[in-house]
Amino acid sequence: MPIEIIGLNHCAISVPALEESITWYQEKFGFTVIDRSEIPGINVKVAHLQGVGFVLEIFEAEGAASLPEDRRYPNRDLKTHGHKHFSVGVRDARKAAKELAVLGVDIAMVAEIDNTYGVFIRDNSGNLIEIFQVEA
Repeated sequence: MPIEIIGLNHCAISVPALEESITWYQEKFGFTVIDRSEIPGINVKVAHLQGVGFVLEIFEAEGAASLPEDRRYPNRDLKTHGHKHFSVGVRDARKAAKELAVLGVDIAMVAEIDNTYGVFIRDNSGNLIEIFQVEA
């Protein structure tokens, strides 16, 4: 029998500059910092940010490898195994895309597939995020 999942707990990303990423997520999506810590022995800073319905965990690891260029493009990223992106739901993705563009957010791609509409953006570190239109 499968385990019962009661909801999404958190998503995690790795970034080169923790403070810059915290500011980016606060300014673009209204996240709030709920705690900060360090992972002992491996020189990794961690911050947890509260979003609507989930927590975003951000890591800054000293000496970490940069995000590979192909991971910055949704269709090219599909050709590499692993997590692809996280997605947030909005009522009007077209409007959200325009608002994000005004805020200077990097729009990676518009995805209109099977009567759905989504916009892929890049955070300040190049990580992909999907803004997906959901029915009210």
